[in-house]
Amino acid sequence: MIEFAIRISEVAEAIDNSLLGKQIKGQIIRSGTSPALNYGEAQGAESTNDFIHKMRISLKELRETLVCLKIIVRKPLITPISKLDPIVKENNELIAIFVKSIKTAKTNKQTKK
Repeated sequence: MIEFAIRISEVAEAIDNSLLGKQIKGQIIRSGTSPALNYGEAQGAESTNDFIHKMRISLKELRETLVCLKIIVRKPLITPISKLDPIVKENNELIAIFVKSIKTAKTNKQTKK
């Protein structure tokens, strides 16, 4: 997660300085680094519910980051756009991992009852 946050910061640094570019830079830095921080909190969760909550926050931020990446591609705010392909792929993979982790935690919680 930390490496993803660093790669997102590199994307932000490469965005042009147009009005939209400046707005997206700040937004993608916030949403793209937040999952690493919340995942760290999830690892120290006090309960299964706390773990699920923090993982959901991370998932929400990953989805927001994906929207930012789509805006960057469609505008385009970075050239060449193909530079974003690996980070978009990684973002999608992280979303899938977090969805599965949340589902597993919920299932495990149900079986413990």
